[in-house]
Amino acid sequence: MKILLVSEDIPAQHLGGLGKHVVRLGNALIQAGHQVTLMGTRQHDYESCRAEVGFDGPFVAGFSLAGMGWKEAALGTFIPYKRSVIAGRIARAILAHASNYDVVHYHGHYPMVGRLIPESVNFVQTRHDQGSECLTHVRFRDGAVCDSNNPQDCASCALNAKPGAWRRQLAAMAVRQYRTHTAEAFAEHKTVFVSDFLRRAFLRRVPDAEGRKYHVLHNFIDTRILPAPQPGDPAHILFVGRIDAAKGVMPLLDALRATGDSRYRVDVIGDGPDRAACERRHASPQVQFHGWKLQADALAETARAGRIVVPSIWEEPCGTTILEGLALGKSVHALARGGTPELKCYERWTGQLHLYADMAALARGLLQPAGSAVRMNEPFGADVQILLPALLRIYSL
Repeated sequence: MKILLVSEDIPAQHLGGLGKHVVRLGNALIQAGHQVTLMGTRQHDYESCRAEVGFDGPFVAGFSLAGMGWKEAALGTFIPYKRSVIAGRIARAILAHASNYDVVHYHGHYPMVGRLIPESVNFVQTRHDQGSECLTHVRFRDGAVCDSNNPQDCASCALNAKPGAWRRQLAAMAVRQYRTHTAEAFAEHKTVFVSDFLRRAFLRRVPDAEGRKYHVLHNFIDTRILPAPQPGDPAHILFVGRIDAAKGVMPLLDALRATGDSRYRVDVIGDGPDRAACERRHASPQVQFHGWKLQADALAETARAGRIVVPSIWEEPCGTTILEGLALGKSVHALARGGTPELKCYERWTGQLHLYADMAALARGLLQPAGSAVRMNEPFGADVQILLPALLRIYSL
């Protein structure tokens, strides 16, 4: 099968989770005997990012998203048509190549791309976050999960948001249009959600959407590239990810300090807008910040850790860090939000994934004595080799 994978997150000097997923999928498809091409943007030089991307097939610099800000930051609100115009630019690049492939699989942030692709093209898109109906993709504002159904409330999440009734009206128009165009795309072509939570979340906000072509397939990892796990000290806690408000690093460290217990060590791998503030408040021999690391190095640290923590306050759709920790036989601790509870089906032993109602309970759980584990030798259920046939079946529908 000839497959075109498309993502505007590639290339990049520091590849994010979505980009890593696309590359992982592409390489697995190539190893399975398929011909795979990766299409991304022209904003970054692919050759300078090749080692970070790590894709084993050819790359096409198909489109540029430069100059597509539409002065939203200056106006302080969301603008109608902007995202649909960007989707059109991506769609035109896809259609320039689509006739050469059996399937086109889009992984990106403009879900309405599909409404611009003819039915004659075997087009599939995977939805990795809440960007199917939320313009910031995360449904998170003011330090908490956003549960508003009023499109006018979305105005406060625009970059450099400013007050004003006209801005609220304009934002509401942009949000309604975005959701309508996305629903049209989903009705036209096959859509894969990386958790059933994401599928249900979209339908809650767009209840009239046609769902016949929806599929759910969790994220996957490639266990062949994982290092050999080491026993690890249960007092050694590892966080890997972006350091921002949604990821919950600061509240976790605050909650750990509030326990008054000092019998733990936390290593924080990653970067982000809250890193400096976290370091000022918590950096010590007991809590160390290591910055961004290559994926292989982060996985090596995961293999050595005693416990993995994913303190995300936002509703994680399907955390790859959780899957990596489970696959490596680590005790994984997270808030019971989003798609995370669905991942208990991949536990190596009952109770490997610890879920908590709030951050204080999570902090206390991390300090509890390690329980005995009955480890299973079966293949890891979220390995790409196990889940790939399900995706190929979706391709063939």
